[in-house]
Amino acid sequence: MPENDISFEVRKAAFKVHSALGPGLLKSVQEVALAHGLRQAGLTVQTQLALPMVYAGVQMEAGFRLGMVVQGKVIVEIKSVETLQEVHFKQLLTYLKLSGLKLGQLINFNIAHFKERMHRLVNGL
Repeated sequence: MPENDISFEVRKAAFKVHSALGPGLLKSVQEVALAHGLRQAGLTVQTQLALPMVYAGVQMEAGFRLGMVVQGKVIVEIKSVETLQEVHFKQLLTYLKLSGLKLGQLINFNIAHFKERMHRLVNGL
């Protein structure tokens, strides 16, 4: 399944979760619900996936955790904050670069109008 199709399924499942649960819940609750919805749609979902870092030719376990990886192709980072900050976007771009994946979704569940708070980021490789 291409990244764009996965991204569509992620957005669709995220809308369902937000409609059912609303804003104000912890990130961990939203993550579990979204992962469940994606699995129900037949997608493979890994949560809290460890991401090693290579520095100076040495692989290091730096403690990076990808919130969610869907179909092994799309990183989904979930936030539950009042306002997304520039650092949230930079974090996801760094994860994309370190993982070698092309597409990421940054989703903030702590808002009233959900549509305007989902962002697609592309790794320029």
